[in-house]
This record gives sequence, structure tokens and C-alpha cells, in this order.
Amino acid sequence: MIKQESIQVPIFDKNASLHLRYIHNPDKQGPIVLCLHGAIENGKIFYTNSNKGFAPYLAAQGYRCFVLDLRGRGESVPAIASGHDYGQTESITEEVPAVLEYITKKFGERPHYWVAHSWGGVILNSVFARYPDEINHVRACAYFGSKRSLHNNHPEKLLKANLMWFWLAHYYVKKHGFLPAKKLRWGADSETIKSHAQSAQWAKISPWVDSDDNFDYGQALCGLSLPPTLHIAGVSDKALAQPIDIEMFMKESGGGVQKLNIYGKRYGHTHNYGHIDMLTHPNALQDQFKDVLNWFQRYNS
Repeated sequence: MIKQESIQVPIFDKNASLHLRYIHNPDKQGPIVLCLHGAIENGKIFYTNSNKGFAPYLAAQGYRCFVLDLRGRGESVPAIASGHDYGQTESITEEVPAVLEYITKKFGERPHYWVAHSWGGVILNSVFARYPDEINHVRACAYFGSKRSLHNNHPEKLLKANLMWFWLAHYYVKKHGFLPAKKLRWGADSETIKSHAQSAQWAKISPWVDSDDNFDYGQALCGLSLPPTLHIAGVSDKALAQPIDIEMFMKESGGGVQKLNIYGKRYGHTHNYGHIDMLTHPNALQDQFKDVLNWFQRYNS
């Protein structure tokens, strides 16, 4: 029986908290998994309330999954609005560390596996760069469609990135004081002025450097060996994470074992997966979900 629990994790701002969805089988005490969503998304990319999706799939195998809603997204409170001045620097230096500390205090150990979708992989590797001691706690990672800079030149990329993310988004940010991506039907959640600006800067082919304090993540990762990481690409993901984009992200993410799997019918899979349905399509259970489970089992100690 899969159980879901909603947890609010307090942070330094007494008027705000981070939402964690704890998805597990109470009869099993398997390894702990941390799942992180990407930009203009929230944790629901990993689960539904009726226990469909990646996190319930892992929970059925005995894993204890914690799905994080970054500040202002999903069920974290308050929701993003005009005047909120936090961004991805705070996600890296405050929010993810706060959740890691909470899980450690509550369950006696840090997450053994890290999972991300899209921009979440950039955030998690940035955490490794800032806090390399975290590498010692993580057995393996799995990143679904994660890239930093966009190197492909597909027409969909020119529309969704060059036109929408690099240009139109700035117009809506100035108009509303934040990016109302859900209202615009661009994604599942909003972004602050700062989080949009910082992610747009990194999505361009530019140095992996923090705009707040000039911390050089790329340089920091050069000397590190990250946990074994399985990267997942979909053949229908033409704009946001083509294999070339993921491969460049892998190259700048330090040493260690990294593997890229591409999912589509031409590779013997049951569906041509895109950027979102690589996590939401029902056939994913027999394709990439199964492969991630095997990846974790390969690095289970």
C-alpha cells in the first residue's frame, strides 16, 4: 500500500515553508530518494494523488521518496507573487540544504539517491559544486531531460527558448512582477523575476557562474567526481533537452560515471517520449522507470 504524506518544512523566513511530499510503503524501509522538479514546474511532475508517476513507482519497490516543491511552487507557501525576490541561488544555498537537513534529522540519514527533471538537474549539480561533502551521501542520480545551456538549433528551440524564454518572458515579468507561467499555459507553476533571469542567463551558452556572488560552479565541478548519473533523453524532446544539450551538461559536470539513454521507438521503446511525458506517460514504467530502478540497484551500497 502506497501512502502519501504532506510535510511543510520551515525555512529562515517564518512566513514561508517548503512542501515535501513523502511517498512510501509504510511496510518497507528502503533507501531514501529526493526528487526535484525543473523551471515553471513543481513536484507533481513526479506523482499524482492517485499514486501514478515515478515516485509512487519507486515507492512500490520499497523506496522512500521525498518530492520537493521549491519555494513558492506547488504546495510550498506562500505562492510566488510580485515582490518575491528569491531565485535559483536561494534554491541552491538555502532550500535544498534545508530539506536535506530536515530529512536527516527526521529519518537519521540523508537521501541515498537524487532524481531531477529538467532544470532540477542543474540545481542539484550546483548543490554538489557548492557542498561537495554531499557527494559522499549519494549513491547514484537519475536526471530526466536535464541540461544547462541550449546548444541545439531546432525550430522548436528557437520558439520556446529564444522567443518565449529569452524575450516574451521578460515582457510578462515586467508586466506582472513575476512570470505567471501557469496562467500563460507555459508550464505548471510560476517563476520569480530573479529565478527567471538567472535560469535564462545559464540557458544561454555562457559560463556556469552565480550572478549573486560569482561562484564558479563549472570550475568547482572540474575537480569533483559526482555520483553515477543516468541521463534520460526523449526523441520527441526537440527544444529543451536534445542529446547534444545533455551531453554538454555531462561534460561540464565533473568526473564520475555518466550514461545517456535516449527513449523512443527507434531505440526499441514503446513510445516516442518528449520533455514532459518522459515522466507522465503510462508506458514509462516499462521503459525509463525500469531502467532507473536497475541503475539504482546497481549502485545500492
